[in-house]
Amino acid sequence: MGDSSCTVILPTYKEAGNIQKMASYLRELYPDFFVLIMDDNSGDGSKELIEELDDPMVRFVERDPGDRGLSASIFQGIMETGTEFFINMDSDFQHPPEAVGPAFKCLLDGADLCVGIREDRTALSPIRWLASWGAHFMAAMTLWLRDKKKSNDIMSGFFGGRTELCQSIIQKYGEGMDRRGFKALFDLLKFGPSDIKICETSFVFGKRNAGESKLNKTVILSVLRQCEPFGKTMARVAGRLK
Repeated sequence: MGDSSCTVILPTYKEAGNIQKMASYLRELYPDFFVLIMDDNSGDGSKELIEELDDPMVRFVERDPGDRGLSASIFQGIMETGTEFFINMDSDFQHPPEAVGPAFKCLLDGADLCVGIREDRTALSPIRWLASWGAHFMAAMTLWLRDKKKSNDIMSGFFGGRTELCQSIIQKYGEGMDRRGFKALFDLLKFGPSDIKICETSFVFGKRNAGESKLNKTVILSVLRQCEPFGKTMARVAGRLK
């Protein structure tokens, strides 16, 4: 994808109400960055909206319908990145585009991973906040048992990394990762080296600009299945509940 130093990855599913505005704003803020849209077969006109931009720095990828999943979209996006660094974020403006700059600087300063910490989560509903907190606790326990480094917001969907390192993690451990899951950062931490260098930046978690949240019971069960050993047991029990 050229010699630019960073690619912003946007995993999308039915984000026609946001995607063109987000891509345009990112290109305005960071004219040297590529924007890579990994679309999970939305069929909502997102592709046509991006084609209207006619911007060679913005690429729209229609993914294989047999490999659906948020984490799968992110992992494929990382593997298709051709720049030294990448930053993954949502396209609904809950992750502010202005947060990309500080994250990129963090990576330039030597971090292997930069995690965006949600400073103000009032945009989350009480149930979603509780689910996020519980998932973070289980994930932190899993990383502790594996003697791996953790972040203060393991469930964050806003994160960036050194592309070559993250590609090597995916190539080596991809079969053990939950591609149909929703927390790619957790898998990268879980399978990454124990001495990985992590930097954190904070941002205010905003309200969705358009469309609907994808959070449901499936997301929560998926996170539990990534947690070992207790999370998998809890997921099996919860999955049987009506």
